[in-house]
Amino acid sequence: MQVGALAQGVATRIAEKPALLGGPRARKDRFDSWPKFDLTEEKALLDVLRSGHWYRGNGSMVRKFEESFGAMTGASQVLATCNGTSALGIALAAVGVEAGDEVVVPPYTFVATVNAVLRANALPVFVDTDPETFQMDHRKLEAAVTPAVRAIVPVHLGGNVCEMDAVTAIAQKHRIPVVEDACQAHLAEWRGRKVGTLGDAGCFSFQASKNLTAGEGGAVLFGEAALRERAFAYHNNSYTVSGGNHRLTEFQASLLLAQMARIEVQAKTRTENAKYLTTMLKEIPGIRLAAQYSGTTSNAYHLYMLRYSPGEFAGLPRSKFLKALAAEGISASGGYAPLNTEACISRVLESRGYRRLFPDSRLKQWREANRCPENDRLCGEAVWMTQNMLLGQRSDMEQIAEAFRKIHAHAGALSA
Repeated sequence: MQVGALAQGVATRIAEKPALLGGPRARKDRFDSWPKFDLTEEKALLDVLRSGHWYRGNGSMVRKFEESFGAMTGASQVLATCNGTSALGIALAAVGVEAGDEVVVPPYTFVATVNAVLRANALPVFVDTDPETFQMDHRKLEAAVTPAVRAIVPVHLGGNVCEMDAVTAIAQKHRIPVVEDACQAHLAEWRGRKVGTLGDAGCFSFQASKNLTAGEGGAVLFGEAALRERAFAYHNNSYTVSGGNHRLTEFQASLLLAQMARIEVQAKTRTENAKYLTTMLKEIPGIRLAAQYSGTTSNAYHLYMLRYSPGEFAGLPRSKFLKALAAEGISASGGYAPLNTEACISRVLESRGYRRLFPDSRLKQWREANRCPENDRLCGEAVWMTQNMLLGQRSDMEQIAEAFRKIHAHAGALSA
C-alpha cells in the first residue's frame, strides 16, 4: 500500500507542469548556504587575534594545521600556502619545473591549473578528457610525453579521482614527477589512500567554495622531506631560492582547524546523498552520470557531475534545461568551457618571452596538436550541482530528482 501510494505521488508530481510553464516548483526552499560555521570558528579567530601572533613565524596555528592535515590525509610532509594556485606553483617549482619545460595537464579543469604552468614559463601540453569520468584520459597520456616534459598534473576534478595506477605507471616509466591537483578532492581516495599522497606532490585549495575552506588558503603534500624543504624556502622568500611570499596566515589556519572538526561527517553525508540521488537520476533517459574508475574508494563530491543529452529531451537545449531546473528551485551550471582553446593561453604563447623560450617550430606543433574533441563534446553536455546541495536530507535529493523527471516528461512543451 505504501509503495503504491509513493508511486502514485511521483506520477502526480510528474503530471504537474514544469515551473517554467506555470506549474509549482519542485523545491520552494533554498539549499543550505556555504560555508558552515558557528561559535567554534568565532572563538578560533578571536584566540588568534588576542594572541598577537598573526603569522606563522611567531604563531602556532599554521604548524598545528599542517600536522592535523597530514594526519588526516596520511601525508608525512605538509606545507600550508596562501591559496591553491600558489600550492600548484610551489609544487611545480619543488619538483624542478623551469622555464622552457613542458607540463602535461587536462583541458577540463579550472584555469589555475594551467596558470601555474604558465607562471613557471613552461608549456602546458593538454591530454583529452575521458567524458565518462570527466577526468584526464589516461589512455592518451603516454602519447603526450616528450623529452621536455618535466611534470604530469592529473586533476581530480569535482572530487572524482583520476586513474592513478595508469598515471603513476607512465610517470615512473619516463621518470617524470607527478603533481596531483586535488584542489577539489578533499578526502577522496584511490585504493584506500587519500588523493594528494599518490604522486610526488599533492595540491589542495581552501577557497570559499571548497569542501574544507577558510575563504582562501592551500596546502601541498609531499612524500619526501627534501621536497618539502625546497618548497618551504620557495614559499617563504628565502635567500636560497628565488620564490616569494606564499604563507598561510594564523587566522586562516585557525579557521581550517575548526572546519576540520566537521569535514568527515560532511563527507559521509555528501556520499550518502549522492548515492541516493544517483539511484533516481540514472533511471531518466538522457541523463548520464559521471562514472568512477574501479580504483576509486571515495569520491569527495565537490561537484555532482552528469552529462545531458538533448535528444532524449525532445531536443531541449542544455541552456533551456538549466533554466527549467532553476525555475524548479534547483541551481545547476554547465561547467567549464574548453580551456585548451582559451584566448589567454594563446596570448601567453604569442608573447615575446615565450617565443624566446620555445622555437617557432615547437609552438606551431603545439597549436596543430592542441585538439581535444572529447573535451569539446563534454563541455557542451556537462551539468554540475555543487557540494552544498548534497548536505541536506534525502527529501532534498527527491526534490532534485522530481525536477529532472518533470522536465523530461514535459520536454516537448518546454522546447516548443
